[in-house]
Amino acid sequence: MPNNIFDLSGKVAIVTGGNGGIGKAIATGLAQAGADIVIVARNEGKTAQAVAEIKKAGHRCTGIKCDVTKKGDIQTAVERTIKEFGRLDILVNDAGTSANSPPEVMTEEQWDTVLDTNLKAAFVFSKAVYSEFKKTGGGKIINIGSMMAFFGDKVSVPYSVSKGGVVQLTKSLAIAWAPDNIQVNAICPGWFLTDLTAPFKADAAAYQSIIKRTPAGRFGELEELGGAAVFLSSAASSFVTGQSILVDGGFSIQAL
Repeated sequence: MPNNIFDLSGKVAIVTGGNGGIGKAIATGLAQAGADIVIVARNEGKTAQAVAEIKKAGHRCTGIKCDVTKKGDIQTAVERTIKEFGRLDILVNDAGTSANSPPEVMTEEQWDTVLDTNLKAAFVFSKAVYSEFKKTGGGKIINIGSMMAFFGDKVSVPYSVSKGGVVQLTKSLAIAWAPDNIQVNAICPGWFLTDLTAPFKADAAAYQSIIKRTPAGRFGELEELGGAAVFLSSAASSFVTGQSILVDGGFSIQAL
């Protein structure tokens, strides 16, 4: 164990969807702990802005354009990261999307888009980094789930299904790759202000219902996800695998 078991100096992390919201907060947190960051996302403008912000704070960071639903893009991102940084130690599967409509009118295209982005991409990206992690003696994979992995929802069925799948994928990969010293865990955020949750914050009745149920009495601040990400990326979690950590201010533990 290093003297500072949370120190990520010398480590390299890929963060998918790291140019905004939860992904950007996690990328920033990992950078603050010493990791070099590779932001993988589709929107090059947003990525450039996020990279500039992390660099301005004195950290090494680059961006790679990548559609996580395309296997070729994923492989290229992994190869470019290893070529530029010389190694790869951490993968954060954050890229995600949602589709809101009642299941009886939801299209198969909507379903496929959400499942391909939120679940299949996490599997394909994890598989893409496996050989490098095995070759170098281990690695860390963090999948971004959701408290909706544990709840149903009448208008966001594929999102809940995909996040439930992420939790089970996390357990299965953790078992399969534990002999290779690869720890696979998930962070399941609760109510944080993102593009996906903004409509709930704007709806006064919905917002008050959420706050009433949340023991902490508020939405989470995005930077509050950084601690869990640093823990799961560091030597501090070397004997933690297959776990899904809920970061939700207690929302999921209170029935009413």
